[in-house]
Amino acid sequence: MPTRRQLANAIRALSMDAVQKANSGHPGMPMGMADIAQVLWADHLKHNPGNPAWPDRDRFVLSNGHGSMLLYSLLHLAGYPLDIEQLKNFRQFGAHTAGHPEVDAHLGIETTTGPLGQGVANAVGMALAEKLLAATFNRPGHDVIDHRTWVFLGDGCLMEGVSHEACALAGTLKLGKLVCFYDDNGISIDGEVHGWFTDDTPKRFEAYGWQVIRDVDGHDPAAIERAIQAAKADSDRPTLICCKTIIGWGSPNKQGTEATHGAALGEAEVAATRKHIDWPYEPFVVPDEIRAGWDARAAGAKAEHAWTERLASYRKAYPELAAELERRLKGDLPAGWRKAVLDFVQAAQDKPAALATRSASQKTLDVLGAAIPEMLGGSADLTGSNNTNHKGSKAVTADGVGGNYVHYGVREFGMTAIMNGVALHGGFIPYGGTFLVFSDYARNAVRMAALMKQRVILVYTHDSIGLGEDGPTHQPVEHVASLRLLPNMRVWRPCDTVETGIAWASAVERTDGPSSLILSRQALPPMARTPAQLADVARGGYVLVDSAGAPDCILIATGSEVGIAVDAAKRLTEAGRKVRVVSMPCVEAFDVQPQQYRDTVLTPGVPRVAIEAGVRDAWWRHVGSRGAVIGMETFGASAPAKALFEHFGFTTDNVVRTVDGLLKS
Repeated sequence: MPTRRQLANAIRALSMDAVQKANSGHPGMPMGMADIAQVLWADHLKHNPGNPAWPDRDRFVLSNGHGSMLLYSLLHLAGYPLDIEQLKNFRQFGAHTAGHPEVDAHLGIETTTGPLGQGVANAVGMALAEKLLAATFNRPGHDVIDHRTWVFLGDGCLMEGVSHEACALAGTLKLGKLVCFYDDNGISIDGEVHGWFTDDTPKRFEAYGWQVIRDVDGHDPAAIERAIQAAKADSDRPTLICCKTIIGWGSPNKQGTEATHGAALGEAEVAATRKHIDWPYEPFVVPDEIRAGWDARAAGAKAEHAWTERLASYRKAYPELAAELERRLKGDLPAGWRKAVLDFVQAAQDKPAALATRSASQKTLDVLGAAIPEMLGGSADLTGSNNTNHKGSKAVTADGVGGNYVHYGVREFGMTAIMNGVALHGGFIPYGGTFLVFSDYARNAVRMAALMKQRVILVYTHDSIGLGEDGPTHQPVEHVASLRLLPNMRVWRPCDTVETGIAWASAVERTDGPSSLILSRQALPPMARTPAQLADVARGGYVLVDSAGAPDCILIATGSEVGIAVDAAKRLTEAGRKVRVVSMPCVEAFDVQPQQYRDTVLTPGVPRVAIEAGVRDAWWRHVGSRGAVIGMETFGASAPAKALFEHFGFTTDNVVRTVDGLLKS
């Protein structure tokens, strides 16, 4: 029977071999945390390599994602479908063993990590989702949702501000099934961290309301076991286990130094390490007895079977609840939700009213909240401004009972990363709001939502210089364009209540990526539409006002500028011009439409003018060399919105002048 140390050494050997073969990577962390990983994965982690995505599994998050070979070694050894060839192709094109973990639930990779701090923030979202699902569906004697979230993190994660944002909230919400192992090795890429990281980390987490277990020897299995047992015994607080470790443990000449952090050990040191840890096997060779000691397939199948039996019993006792739980875990939307939204949209079209799109969004949420119980909302301390609550909203509190709205506090980055974790966990559709200008704070988590293809809905209000008197610090100029630059992001900037409702519907039913809803502070006029035009809104761009005959010019506008374009078209038509107005609430949705449809909207060869109260650059690809763009070239200013629109040229007069100049040239 292999010892714990021998089992842990399999991780060390595979990790250093893979990094050496790639001549790229981070061997130090996997070698330093191998003993912790062995105790956790062998004796505590509830998982099934034969069915990696079963709903009641524990989640394991490698927040210090540069140590990815630790995770790949664990998955391989435990019996997940990650064979030895994948490890041999570490960091190579097409392999599942990327330099940093990339989410793949079917392989047991729960989230994409690498940008430090985001993994632990994702884990907070996973633990929150578990707590809320358990509170909603569990009944006495029927704990069908009962799992933990385990996190490995390092000092780099804790230096990043997002860890503060997320972990402070985790303590407040008493996420007692969240357990983090802090790899306190005192080393980062630049060397010993005491020159720039002197935080009293245990006190910091105690102040958050966490249970903190100090000074655990991360190379002593008995000490690790005691710490895990203490963590599991405290159901009211998340736990931070502070593990003293040696980076690169086992490397006789480099352990404990930055030399093991981000580079291969070198052939000579790999050979010396093999001898030092008594691993007399060729690279990538793991003996059968050690493989058998790691194989978790039988135990995993048993754990899942036990849950399946509990679910069957639950289904008999509470058939309606069970059906609802299973629907949500599958990610299916409830029957009738779309009709409810479209009925709202039709009513808005039939009885038009001027309304800020942030207010229109709230009215849409009143419908969605009633029709889709898994909507989990929130705001970064701007609920009254973002209008992200609805008639059925109830605050999430530490007791976790019945809440569906998270008051994230002033934590834009943390909010977004937590929402990513909620989406990854499943059972909820997360959405959260802030001012558009503060999307910058959350940018990397927004990027990760797009990279991971998660259904996360980002509500960004106060969308332009229309914000007014708060001035240029709060007026987003470049932000819409910046969001549109993100691959796999859908950016909706609706012009009225109708487009807002359809934007929400599109975001909710999209399962392969995030959506950003860009909403106005100020009231916007409603637009008249035929049934055909109404049906085309979801295409992202459509003809809102057409000319009598082939157009001389096409005006393209979004959001608050659509009304300006319509007024300008009326003036130009009265002057004898043939002008078409295209509303383009979602450029990305429009750009994937069939070419034939796009050509019917933007007729080839016809001069075009784009109008949007943001930076101009991205619109040139839609207007072409014969076109013009009315947009921002500077930051805004502090003044009433009307004065700003006039000053920066977002007026009917300026659109008319621009068109006249274009057609005369």
